[in-house]
Amino acid sequence: MAMTGDRPYPARLEIDYPEKLDRLSSAFRIIWAIPILVIIGLLSGGSGGSTTTDAGETFTASAGGVTGGLFLATALMIVFRQVYPRWWFDFAREYTRFGGRVTAYVALLTDRYPSTEEEQSVHLEIDYPADVQQLNRWLPLVKWFLAIPHYIVLFFLGIAAFVVIIIAWFAILFTGQYPRGLFNFVVGVGRWGLRVQAYAFLLLTDKYPPFSLDP
Repeated sequence: MAMTGDRPYPARLEIDYPEKLDRLSSAFRIIWAIPILVIIGLLSGGSGGSTTTDAGETFTASAGGVTGGLFLATALMIVFRQVYPRWWFDFAREYTRFGGRVTAYVALLTDRYPSTEEEQSVHLEIDYPADVQQLNRWLPLVKWFLAIPHYIVLFFLGIAAFVVIIIAWFAILFTGQYPRGLFNFVVGVGRWGLRVQAYAFLLLTDKYPPFSLDP
């Protein structure tokens, strides 16, 4: 397990291994996924609009979409106010979970169509900062830069994962199963990427992400 001291990293990902996958659904996955990809695409890169949270707060999407808005607004709140509102964190967590379910579906890791609410087989956890005052208020300005070594590694891991998914696609078509080793590798890449996202963009922790595919 990726640990810092005796504590697990505050961003974790586990996906239930499917014993059997539907060959027809896997064969046409990219087609079945179009509606949900349109939704996540609008959220990630929308040019405008607003979203209202359960707490009644309104979040306005800028030209960078929700992803860019989350990073910029969170950075400003930490730098100038040293606060991370719980309702803001809840929104970021659920948005990240939704993205994780969409990614798992497209990567053939599950047959279950991504839900906008239910956890399903994708268990993604990110921890709310125990003490926001302990976060370095100036680090949000440079975390994206400090994470450059991770971007480089993840670039090559992403290429490898893409090749692995293609191999797994053929394996599923012939056997109805996702080879366990390939499954673990793709999940590991997703886990690595999640930790970097939590550190550099969600700004949930000052602990530098480990260079590891392991839980």
